[in-house]
Amino acid sequence: MSDSCCCHGHCCGLDATRLHLVLQRLNPFTCLYRLADGQGEGGGMGTITVPASLPSPEDDGHKLRKAFQGWGTDEKAIIDILGHRTAAQRSAIAAAYASLYSESLLDRLHSELSGDFRNAVMLWTMDPAERDAKLVNKALKRKGERHLWVIVEVACASSPDHLIAVRQAYCSLFASSLEEDVAHKITPTEPLGLVMLLDIIIIGIGSSSSNLSFLQLLVRLLTSYRYPEEHVAVELAKHEAAQLFEAVQNKQLHQDEVIRVLSTRNKSQLKETFEQYNEGYGRHIVEDIEGADRSQFASMLKAAIWCIASPEKHFAEVVRRSVVGLGTDEDSLTRAVVSRAEIDMKKVKEEYKKRYNTTLIYDVVDDTSGDYMRFLLTLIGPADA
Repeated sequence: MSDSCCCHGHCCGLDATRLHLVLQRLNPFTCLYRLADGQGEGGGMGTITVPASLPSPEDDGHKLRKAFQGWGTDEKAIIDILGHRTAAQRSAIAAAYASLYSESLLDRLHSELSGDFRNAVMLWTMDPAERDAKLVNKALKRKGERHLWVIVEVACASSPDHLIAVRQAYCSLFASSLEEDVAHKITPTEPLGLVMLLDIIIIGIGSSSSNLSFLQLLVRLLTSYRYPEEHVAVELAKHEAAQLFEAVQNKQLHQDEVIRVLSTRNKSQLKETFEQYNEGYGRHIVEDIEGADRSQFASMLKAAIWCIASPEKHFAEVVRRSVVGLGTDEDSLTRAVVSRAEIDMKKVKEEYKKRYNTTLIYDVVDDTSGDYMRFLLTLIGPADA
């Protein structure tokens, strides 16, 4: 961790008194804020609070400029402003700041801040589609299963319109399509030609190679535009639950039908399919996949299912993995908090407490420090929200 605590990272433990004092210092004027209305895709399950009397974007721009000037940066002012604004409000502030001072707000934040705090604030201030495009591009340059989770999250835990926006942002930022880069950078053997890439997207390529099936899953998840409304065909759900059960029992997770169902059906339909699976066979499909296959493909399949059906379960696990063991995976922790704060952080906190018998806030306070910790706690919100 780049931010240091009073014991230089060797904290002897977190007690309830320290937690209480940290949260009390974080926002002593809770009454001045209210939960933002209509946040994101989570139906009011976000945790971002905005001022009861909202300043204009120009006023916020002036305050940020003041925070950047003088001897040292006023990090608290930056947190108080940007940490209590919605995506649309942050976009308006960035536009106003550029108009007032002829410089990019993101560029100035980059020069004024440092470490994990800078990374978190900049990801939060970015346009969400641009942020996710950059996160995927960064993940494609790294090795390891946890980096591939980023691709699955963007493909499956986003609304159809947001996924389209991410793909458009990716093209603008990196002069290539998202699916093309996934196909070329993840393939473990040889590059794919254009014809094979089109085959993956349009008709599938068969399941003789687990590597190609893994690639096919990722590309088809990214290129899918799911029907956005709630529409469920129960009989179809029963039929496809049976198909999935047969594939799991025969350890044929790579077959085209599995990938087709997961990459084309709308989320409401898939939730019904998973419910029919649970009712018909007595276990959640993820439990059966875990018992049948321990491959990387199976791991990505499970992540996709959770991101589609219950994103809070997936992101609670992302946070937990980031804070347990030696050291902290700040990149994963930041990604989970920043990407879900306006969508379903309330659900993530509830799931975290239920599954791990502790609170997300407690673990964040125990594992981070300084301005980075204070900013994450601002986005996570109080324990009862």
